[in-house]
Amino acid sequence: MGRPLKLFGGSSNPRLNEAIAKSLGVPMGEATLKRFADSEVSFQITENVRGADVFVVQPTSPPVNEHLVEMLVMIDAFKRASAGRITAVLPYYGYARQDRKDRPRVPITAKLVADLLSTAGTNRVITMDLHVGQIQGFFDIPVDHLFSAPVMLDHISSMNLGPIVIVSPDAGGVERARAYAKRLKVSLAVMDKRRGGNLEIEMIHVIGDVAGKTALIVDDMCDSAGTLVRAVDALLEAGASRALAVCTHPVLSPPAIDRILESPIERLIVSDTIPLRPDAVACEKIHVLSVAGLLGQAIQSVHEETSVSSLFV
Repeated sequence: MGRPLKLFGGSSNPRLNEAIAKSLGVPMGEATLKRFADSEVSFQITENVRGADVFVVQPTSPPVNEHLVEMLVMIDAFKRASAGRITAVLPYYGYARQDRKDRPRVPITAKLVADLLSTAGTNRVITMDLHVGQIQGFFDIPVDHLFSAPVMLDHISSMNLGPIVIVSPDAGGVERARAYAKRLKVSLAVMDKRRGGNLEIEMIHVIGDVAGKTALIVDDMCDSAGTLVRAVDALLEAGASRALAVCTHPVLSPPAIDRILESPIERLIVSDTIPLRPDAVACEKIHVLSVAGLLGQAIQSVHEETSVSSLFV
């Protein structure tokens, strides 16, 4: 293409920004990002981006609101600097769990975030492992929904885990888990969660045969790890020989690490879509795989107007 590729990143995950730039073989764009004393975001592009194909990398990791507003401010700056096209690269899409009205008088915040990105000036979105794929329909602009599965599956295949059963932690994650089971050519099990009046999980049933097998739980994120550790306990009680988990986005809000350390789960495999909290870095049960190469390939394909379907599972 005639217009140059320009890669910029926010403050959410600097290490991922640099890894994507390295995979693309391009330098990070020149800009100044700082905050006023009251925490207002101040952003200035310090190079020419007129007519450029701009990609802005910013997962909305904790603190979610701060990083989301930072992303919107950056996109507005590129729009006003006459960038040719602005692509928001959100490896982790915050507010994705609020995708429907599951209770009276609640917002659909995943749709609100989509509207905010479009209004700010976003022309295209690249994201990874949305909580539910239907969120793509909240946008009136193109969305490339990537999956970490290719990276995760390569690692799992090298682990020699023996007989495996892929486990979805709930009915909503069956499609994601089925993709893993299909690629690994193994069986699938599903966890049936029953919640009480306070929305706490009261009971978990295992649907499927897990006896004598390595149970591999597949989910899009791990937040407080409450569901994860309850699922591990249920799987071991059902006869699984061991339990591991794959979660793309390691939110790991307290007391997640304490729960994981106290749980019989052997390993939690996560990606670097968002940076690990300090206590998670020291947790020997957590293993991080990089998706910078996948994101770099997607950015290159979008820039060159070539197909990204090979990156989908």
